[in-house]
Amino acid sequence: MKLEGKQAIITGGGSGIGAAMAKRFAAEGAHVVIWDLDEKGSRAVMGEIQSSGGIASFHLCDVGSTESVRGAANGLERPADILINNAGISHIGNLEETSEEDLDRLYRVNIKGIWTCSRAVIAGMKENGGGVILNMASIVSHMGIPDRFAYSMTKGAVLTMTYSMAVDYLDDGIRCNCIAPARVHTPFVDDYLAKHYPGREKEMYDTLSKTQPIGRMGQPEEIAGLATYLCSDEAAFITGASYPIDGGFLNLKR
Repeated sequence: MKLEGKQAIITGGGSGIGAAMAKRFAAEGAHVVIWDLDEKGSRAVMGEIQSSGGIASFHLCDVGSTESVRGAANGLERPADILINNAGISHIGNLEETSEEDLDRLYRVNIKGIWTCSRAVIAGMKENGGGVILNMASIVSHMGIPDRFAYSMTKGAVLTMTYSMAVDYLDDGIRCNCIAPARVHTPFVDDYLAKHYPGREKEMYDTLSKTQPIGRMGQPEEIAGLATYLCSDEAAFITGASYPIDGGFLNLKR
C-alpha cells in the first residue's frame, strides 16, 4: 500500500497507460481521480477499481481547456497529493506533412494540457506542504526518430517543463519527474496497425516490436509500476529526472 491515503489525479486514465496507472495506484491504496474525455472507458476503469474494493472517481475533462480543468479541480474533495499528466495525442509526419492544425492540436493537449492541470493543483499542493507531479514524456524527448516532428516538439517541451517545475517548487516540497517510454502496446498501436496495415497487423506488430533491442513492446502495467515508485515516498530523493523505460531503445539501439 505504497500510496495509501493519497489522492491521485490521472489525466487520460480511461485507457492504455493511464488506465493501467489508475488500477495500480488504486491497488496501492490511492484515491484515484480520472480526468478524461473518454467517458465510457473511464467509467469502465472506475467500475473495475470500485468492484475490487478500491476508491475511484471520474470527471469529464478536456485538459486543453482551462475552463474544463478548473471545473474538474473544483470538484475535488481536497487538494491532490499526486498529479499524473498522462493525457496526450500523437501525430505521424515530418515537417512538410504537419499542418498548422496538426501543430495547434498537439500543442493544445500535450503541452497546454500540462500547464492547465498543473496550474490547477499546484496551490493546493503548496498549502499541503508538498506533492508529486509526474509527466508523460517519451524517448523522443531525448532523441530523433523519423516522421514525428510535431509529436517530438511536444515531448521535448514536456521534458523541459518537468525540469522547470522541479526547480521552481523545490522549497514547497513538490517533486516533479517524467517518464520517457518507447513503444508501448496500447489500443493506439492496434488502431494504427488496423488503419494503415489492414490484413498485415500481426506482421507489422512483430516488426515494430523488434525495433526495441529487448525484442518486444512495453506493457502499460510496466509503465504503471515505474509511476507507482516515482510517486511514492520511496522516491522522496528523486526530482527533476527523466526515466527512460524503453527496452534499451535509447542507449542500446543496433
